[in-house]
Amino acid sequence: MSSAENKLKNSASPYLRSAAHQPIDWHEWSDAAFARAKSEDKPILLDIGAVWCHWCHVIDRESYENPDIAKIINENFIAVKVDRDERPDVDSRYQSAISAISGQGGWPLTGFLLPDGKPFFGGTYYPPEDQFGRPGFRRILLAVADSYKNKRPDLERAANSISEAVAQAEMFNGARAEFDAGVVDGQITSITQQFDIKNGGFGRSPKFPHSSAIDLVLERYQQTKEKHLLAIAETTLEKMARGGVYDQLAGGFHRYSVDEKWLVPHFEKMSYDNSELLKNYVHASLVSDKHDWEASFSDTADSIVIWVAKDLADQEHGGFYASQDADYSLDDDGDFFTWTLDEVRAVLTAEESRVIELYYDVEAHGEMHHNPAKNVLWIARGFREIAQSLQLDPHDVPAIKLKAEQKMMQARRKRPVPFIDKTMYASWNAMFVSAFLDASRVLQPSIAEMCRGLALKTMDRMLREIWSEDSGFSHRIGGPALPGSLDDQVFSVLALLDAYEATLDARYFRAAQRTMDIAIEKYGDAEGGGFFDRSSDAAPMGGLDVRRKPFQDSPTPGANSIAVIALIRMHAFTGGVRYHSLAQKTLEAFAGIAPQYGLFAATYGLAATLFAHRPIQVVITGAAGDPAATALEDSANRVYRFGKSVLRVTPGTQLEHLPLALRETLPHLPANKPLALVCSGNTCLPPTDDAAHLIAILKNGATGTASV
Repeated sequence: MSSAENKLKNSASPYLRSAAHQPIDWHEWSDAAFARAKSEDKPILLDIGAVWCHWCHVIDRESYENPDIAKIINENFIAVKVDRDERPDVDSRYQSAISAISGQGGWPLTGFLLPDGKPFFGGTYYPPEDQFGRPGFRRILLAVADSYKNKRPDLERAANSISEAVAQAEMFNGARAEFDAGVVDGQITSITQQFDIKNGGFGRSPKFPHSSAIDLVLERYQQTKEKHLLAIAETTLEKMARGGVYDQLAGGFHRYSVDEKWLVPHFEKMSYDNSELLKNYVHASLVSDKHDWEASFSDTADSIVIWVAKDLADQEHGGFYASQDADYSLDDDGDFFTWTLDEVRAVLTAEESRVIELYYDVEAHGEMHHNPAKNVLWIARGFREIAQSLQLDPHDVPAIKLKAEQKMMQARRKRPVPFIDKTMYASWNAMFVSAFLDASRVLQPSIAEMCRGLALKTMDRMLREIWSEDSGFSHRIGGPALPGSLDDQVFSVLALLDAYEATLDARYFRAAQRTMDIAIEKYGDAEGGGFFDRSSDAAPMGGLDVRRKPFQDSPTPGANSIAVIALIRMHAFTGGVRYHSLAQKTLEAFAGIAPQYGLFAATYGLAATLFAHRPIQVVITGAAGDPAATALEDSANRVYRFGKSVLRVTPGTQLEHLPLALRETLPHLPANKPLALVCSGNTCLPPTDDAAHLIAILKNGATGTASV
């Protein structure tokens, strides 16, 4: 077929549009595709990928752009292409199924389905021809087509068996148990055992960030002061920030490291990684004073914000983009981000180059396998060592390095830039709203102001464009509407509560409460507890239309655990018993399996911690602009406690949506006097005007009068 006939050319998804020129009769995921498969009695070839996925582009070039392979597909299959960012519900179900078949998942995901959508075979990337002991895609296509024609009963038995296995797995049989806050002890033990003492992070290569685990150990450290917990967070965050997994020139983190030292990354940058890592570095800056690599955790947080604001945000209208690709073409692998020794020397003076070569370990032979001359920038030496080596004044080295980096950035901007997917998804935007509002309380004033402004502008846009009283949040901001998921609702509840705490604007609170109620009504499992990922009134979705309760943190925090956190925070504001009982019921729904997930259910650990200890709420009184009140507010913001709220009340502030204990106590306090009132549950401690005492109270968990 000609490229003009390809149905993907008008797709809203950049990943699908990138296949518009291919000689394959692609369909988007739709009823029409299934109807055609049934009417023509053909199996479905399902390709699931993403615009940022390197191997997705490889299989596109090697196989889907190959006229001979395309001919086999068009004659024997109905071809369906899915963007996993656009349709996480489709991706999650077929990942489970194909993993059960082949023992592996990931992208590209290649599935073979019966016309009703039930999978019977599949894998991930296939080379076009037999190689490396692996069957080629051409041979697999022909074999599957032959089996469909001649061994249909066998395929149907396999498909039914796989579908039943997926359905059983998603039911979490045996998961329900009485909630025990001691589950967090087991998770902390598991996280500690998996911690890589030498390199930071958890386990061996490849190394992924585990942001919820970092927040969990930081919160646990605040409770217990066990120094090894702080060391886990400090070492991991420092090693990541020093490594090649961090973009040393522009800021922001790549998706993961292929090695255990965080040196060589997969270079795509994901929205959801950077929002959660921003929170980690902000929180660590409050708990730790460690800065052994001529930087600090707050410096790293600053640079994440600066990169996001420049490259991953719609500054004018509000909103955060989905991702930046690793590569600008199929012939490179991170070339935009890496440097040869000659490239460095071409843009720097001899002195600048020697400083950069030593600081970032730039040598004639670099770290990239596809091009050994290419170096990933990672911090190898400190300023003092460099000064001694080059016989420079140690105070001059930072300025030389900074000037050199500015020149390197100018040179890098002239390179072809990897594609930025400007699609905006509700859940990922909500995560950034929360992260930017978190950062706005802590980072230096100019960055903090920008964070707050962009976060609130984004939240306002989401409410204006994709929220309704009936169904909550849709999945995509801009473009054709996509039905929302559980992630879209519960992450947005947290973002709305964060926006309310930042502004005390009641419309944010009302939208948060309505969205929480929608999640309960349309996504909740009233009988078994927990929440399904799709709304009860969502359209059917093919042969794997199983009800699924997302629990594991992969790659974003598990939506059921986020729902619990949202319920707990909503209960803290409203006192509504319903929210508290549903939080407990959801925790119980997974209590039997949470321990075995360990590191991969760290968000459950955060939810369990918040449920057991209750959120801390701080109200600061006093006239607007009163320096004593500002000092109290800054002090309250300078202590990390997970789920803590800081609310700035001035004379005349509406108290309608403040927590009940605060609403009852505040009228009895002098409106113009700067005071801090700390509450947890139904109990408020005596107000204080002493910033140091306030810090001590918060570090003590607001459980009683703290010694200073």
